[in-house]
Amino acid sequence: MNSDIAIVLVEPQSPGNIGMACRAMKNMGFTQLRLVNGCDRFHPEALKFAVAARDLLESATLYPDLASALADCRLTVGTTRRHGKYRQEILPPQEVASRIKGQASADCRAAIVFGREDNGLTTEELSLCRWHATIPTSSEYGSLNLAQSVLLFCYELQKAGATPANEQIQDMAASSEMETLFEHLHGCMKKIGFLNEQNPDHIMRSLRRIFFRASLNSREVTVLRGMLTQIDWASSGFDGRKRS
Repeated sequence: MNSDIAIVLVEPQSPGNIGMACRAMKNMGFTQLRLVNGCDRFHPEALKFAVAARDLLESATLYPDLASALADCRLTVGTTRRHGKYRQEILPPQEVASRIKGQASADCRAAIVFGREDNGLTTEELSLCRWHATIPTSSEYGSLNLAQSVLLFCYELQKAGATPANEQIQDMAASSEMETLFEHLHGCMKKIGFLNEQNPDHIMRSLRRIFFRASLNSREVTVLRGMLTQIDWASSGFDGRKRS
């Protein structure tokens, strides 16, 4: 299972943290590192703290944004320390590992996403992820080092192991397919006046959570997009104003 799970670091600020994250990954048998912008992965500090995991630094894949880093993944988990209106249903690492184990298959790539050391992931970045997760910590001091967080999630994933051969696998649509659906949905809902023009993202984030919970497969995404296309066509003469 480990080879199908990517660790994604979004704009890491400390080269040393990248190196330590690589070491933590290699300790637990994970090899796929994805970096979204951030500092120099070949900085002397990164090389120093990676120790024998330098090969993970060298093989890391770079991406311009989080959406492209998650495009081929079916299971995406955004980590956060904060709770709030758009940060609900937050899972502990053990539950994340259990869910990924239950969905693991040869073509079901997963990604665990970690944010910036100072501000974490933005609400928009978290909205790209199917699930949200946090590490329960002391209320007195809850902030964890980036590499510590990576290690804890990798440990739980490693401990969960692989899916038994007789366990049913649910095929879910890839992140790129879901984002195409959400883009289509946004345009369609805006066209028929369903979204608040002043804050369209408010409802869209709720719709994202609904569709993510549905665990749609590729065929279901295609059916929904067909429905949206029909709505687009049927509303071609609609001016956006509701009728009484």
